Amino acid sequence: MAAAPDLAFDPWDPAFVADPYPAYAELRARGRVHYYAPTNQWLVPHHADVSALLRDRRLGRTYQHRFTHEDFGRTAPPPEHEPFHVLNDHGMLDLEPPDHTRIRRLVSKAFTPRTVERLGPYVRGLADELVAALVARGGGDLLTDVAEPLPVAVIAEMLGIPEADRAPLRPWSADICGMYELNPPEEVAAKAVRASVEFSDYLRELIAERREKPGDDLISGLIAAHDEGDRLTEQEMISTCVLLLNAGHEATVNATVNGWWALFRTPDQLAALRADHTLVPSAVEELMRYDTPLQLFERWVLDDIEVAGTTIPRGAEVALLFGSANHDPEVFRDPGRLDVTRRDNPHISFSAGIHYCIGAPLARLELAASMTALLEKAPTLGLAAEPVRKPNFVIRGLEGLPVTV
Repeated sequence: MAAAPDLAFDPWDPAFVADPYPAYAELRARGRVHYYAPTNQWLVPHHADVSALLRDRRLGRTYQHRFTHEDFGRTAPPPEHEPFHVLNDHGMLDLEPPDHTRIRRLVSKAFTPRTVERLGPYVRGLADELVAALVARGGGDLLTDVAEPLPVAVIAEMLGIPEADRAPLRPWSADICGMYELNPPEEVAAKAVRASVEFSDYLRELIAERREKPGDDLISGLIAAHDEGDRLTEQEMISTCVLLLNAGHEATVNATVNGWWALFRTPDQLAALRADHTLVPSAVEELMRYDTPLQLFERWVLDDIEVAGTTIPRGAEVALLFGSANHDPEVFRDPGRLDVTRRDNPHISFSAGIHYCIGAPLARLELAASMTALLEKAPTLGLAAEPVRKPNFVIRGLEGLPVTV
């Protein structure tokens, strides 16, 4: 197995986490695939390869629909992590057909474009309220005051989670998402397990309530689909709700603060956006590309594949580097430059293939709503202090973004 111990890729190095893009450029220059021993993964840095492998059915988010852990040459997770894996492994993001197909079809029934369109006035109204409050206070933390409460409230509203119950949602999500980092330590796993148990217990009670008294919400919709014989189990409903909440706000929160931090560092682009608010849609796409909130997506190799003459065997794991793919000069002209007018922008921040983000239209709506509200109501928005980047690599974000108005 060809290893490359001198790779600049180091997801635990704060300097790399602060700015991984030079290391990505080196990876792309040195080849199309690299074995990385610390995580026992094959790194794939080029846009064309990442895009193709996301659609390649010889790879999967799981292997358990075809192999046991032993058959696949892998070790089963420790028993004490079981609550996290039960929750995670029954969500459609970590399933393959036929289960993935069935669950996605059921969720799609309740998560239609019309549903998202109906949410438009609510999302824009809430964004306006949050920004108006920020302005009234004379500034604050863009993360906790706008970026975070908007998507959390929206997805909770969609699911039908009462307002009084929403406080633990973000902490539960943060603890569960800690397990998606590379080689998470045991204390991170323990937090994820505890959050998985608490979140699951809460949703089990809420699902029971909605069975008795259905409402016009996503949970009631999933129950109806289940009760009509479409075989959505209670665990699948719980896992789907957690996935929708976690995925429905983690990326949006981080895309918002990553995006504004990038704009503050690129004043000519911020000025262009302030001068022409019709650039908001292209700016949203460009900011998702420029500093994507999900830097890496993993796939198991279910059957041998070949990338640029290198055979990656069944049982291996590939790490598809979204952040690198989104800066590939073969696809993006001058990729290191933020350009809010960029039109040809086939970024893969929402993934591709059967696992393409089902909530992409909602994320775009939320990002555009908060950006428009900030441009209109806080036209002199500025940075109050240098933000601190979170130490995480896979899910990329900031600890906060202090701003003045």
